[in-house]
Amino acid sequence: MKIKEVIVVEGKDDTAKIRQAVDADTIETNGSAIDHDIIQRIKHAKQKRGVIIFTDPDYPGERIRHIVSNNVQGCKHAFLTREETRAKHNKGLGIEHASVEAIRRALSLVYEVGAEFDNGITREDLLQYGLLGGPQAKSRRERLGKRLNIGYTNGKQLLKRLSMFELSKKDFVAAMEQIIQEEYDE
Repeated sequence: MKIKEVIVVEGKDDTAKIRQAVDADTIETNGSAIDHDIIQRIKHAKQKRGVIIFTDPDYPGERIRHIVSNNVQGCKHAFLTREETRAKHNKGLGIEHASVEAIRRALSLVYEVGAEFDNGITREDLLQYGLLGGPQAKSRRERLGKRLNIGYTNGKQLLKRLSMFELSKKDFVAAMEQIIQEEYDE
């Protein structure tokens, strides 16, 4: 599988793992201390070939995704879940620990992000479906992120993430109804 876009990753281990899964070029941020030169390389790659941001599903990975997205408009995004990136014996997590199949799946489901999109989903909808506060909120946000392939986000950022990926209220409601039904069946 050949990927046209340049994939932005955190480090050399991520590059090595991605190259096991697909034929692709990468730009390594070397962690969350992204300097001006790296941002300029990513901007250049975006103009020439397009960019996919593919970072770990943890705080540093989300921080890198945020920094790059804010500095380079129109990037695509690929996500893996924490479970897919967990190392053996729970010693860390990261793309470098994911299976080749999981990486290929994530790259086949990339999202292109445009300008802000009004999808009609409100904070009240998030409250109604138990995504903010309450004992099941975090679990439901994790399930929603996995089902919609938008990655995990905290309650404060969920509306922004749903808008950023231009997810319709219809798709949101359908996903939440499935999640609630699964919980009921458990």
